[in-house]
Amino acid sequence: MLPRTQYVNELIRLKDNGRVKIITGLRRSGKSVLLFELYREHLLSAGVTPEQIIGIQLDDLNNIKYRNPLELDKYIRSRITDAEKRFYVFIDEIQLVAGMQNPYVDDREAKITFVDVVLGLMKIKNADIYVTGSNSKMLSSDILTQFRDRGDEVRVFPLSFAEFYDAYEGDKREAWQEYYTYGGMPMIIGMDTHERKSRYLRDLFERTYIRDIIERNKIKNDDEVLGILLDVLASGIGSLTNPSKLSNTFKSERNIPLAPDTIDKYLGYFEDSYLVQKAVRYDVKGKKYIKTPSKYYYTDLGLRNARLGFRQIEETHLMENVLYNDLIRRGFDVDVGVVEITTMENGKKVRKQLEVDFVINRGNDRYYIQSALSIADPEKKKQEIASLLKIPDSFKKMVVVKDFLKPWRDDNGIQYVGIENFLRDESILLG
Repeated sequence: MLPRTQYVNELIRLKDNGRVKIITGLRRSGKSVLLFELYREHLLSAGVTPEQIIGIQLDDLNNIKYRNPLELDKYIRSRITDAEKRFYVFIDEIQLVAGMQNPYVDDREAKITFVDVVLGLMKIKNADIYVTGSNSKMLSSDILTQFRDRGDEVRVFPLSFAEFYDAYEGDKREAWQEYYTYGGMPMIIGMDTHERKSRYLRDLFERTYIRDIIERNKIKNDDEVLGILLDVLASGIGSLTNPSKLSNTFKSERNIPLAPDTIDKYLGYFEDSYLVQKAVRYDVKGKKYIKTPSKYYYTDLGLRNARLGFRQIEETHLMENVLYNDLIRRGFDVDVGVVEITTMENGKKVRKQLEVDFVINRGNDRYYIQSALSIADPEKKKQEIASLLKIPDSFKKMVVVKDFLKPWRDDNGIQYVGIENFLRDESILLG
């Protein structure tokens, strides 16, 4: 069993803090194992008895009755039997709890939801509540308002490269290629052939993620369109796009009329399901956000590659995607940077925009990162660092390359580091 140390430590830090712990992330990324096995094991080792841990997994058909919020509440309260003991309540896939009309109120708009269940359970002084969910809408603005100052989110990602590397039992020199090809879904680690991995990832996409999106959002007759949109995003990771541009692509390449508003809605569904993540642009000099276009990255590259039949394995963009995911996992806010410059061409001033792959922030700290396959060629190096040299501040600037190399710094203060070192040693960025 993989230790998932980052997330276990986070739950230990939040234990008994009087707030609900909300564990979110892509389905099959390890949320249930984290809570029901790893964290449960920690509690037991700390002296908690099995009777003090109340767990229910709502995606198990044996527990379908408890998707009714009143039945769920009744069941959990029936298990809290001793006011002198501390109880730990685990509810898995809580978004499956259906909203229902309040039977005691003559108002069709009066609904009882999982929010009411959780808020009620939190009032039990000897109960510590943990819930998991695979849909970010459980953290929508309305629900967050009700959970304000009462909840902590723990976002679980597929395996990071560092976790994957430690668990990988083959030649460690092949771990990076395996990772950017098959991704970090935990089940992949135990599979030994391309056929098994490919089949697992394809089935996961079709039978779990797409079906979830269709059923949750009540989409009719647009299965093909959803698939095409996912393919377009998969082909274009690392490229700037927006709903209007995607609408034009559907019309010109597929002869399918699809309004930008519809595409925007579908993109939101993908983000809600944690399949893809959106990175917006930030004007470094102007210190403002640029609403459109944006970039979309897949939360797991194995899923992305399986979507395209493992036909487009361009390491440049895959590196960029891996870096984005890892920086988000580390808790940074990550944007795509833009540096505007003015040059003279044929005697005229011309404005140009140079891109910084990532502008990352955490508190008062900021870092600028470029992703590059190689900087061995002087012209290529000059091209990669052009935007970094134009940034008018003293925050740390870094180029992450595919090559194995010892971290070093040039005369401009720009640091260079190999991708594997960067992903396995988080202190490199902070040092």
